[in-house]
Amino acid sequence: MELVTITLNGQDYTTEASEGIHHWIADEPESLGGKNKGPSPAALLLSSLGACTAITLRMYANRKGWEVESIHIKLYFTATADKSNPISAIKREIEVIGKLSEDDRKRLLQIANACPVHKMLTGEIRVVSEVVQG
Repeated sequence: MELVTITLNGQDYTTEASEGIHHWIADEPESLGGKNKGPSPAALLLSSLGACTAITLRMYANRKGWEVESIHIKLYFTATADKSNPISAIKREIEVIGKLSEDDRKRLLQIANACPVHKMLTGEIRVVSEVVQG
């Protein structure tokens, strides 16, 4: 099981995160009352999907011995304003630089859709929350 701890001290939105070894921050832009000291929570979510996709594609290309120079991914998040039927969508554009056939590129799309974070986001997600006394 993965464990990430989040700490928010004070009145602003700068949030410290850690998984034990690595530490990072999240924040909101100044337009939303934050200090813009780090990426927003939504940007962190997109970066998780993008990093997982790129790593999964690199692992697959390496196993196949394919000549892949680089992988570039752009991710866009949108949400509907309809509060009665909220829908969130992520668009992922994957650019793979290398000597690949059209069939190779089609296979890479299948592999991208099999990365663990993609599976998490497209599967059923349950968030169980409780407020505990500190």
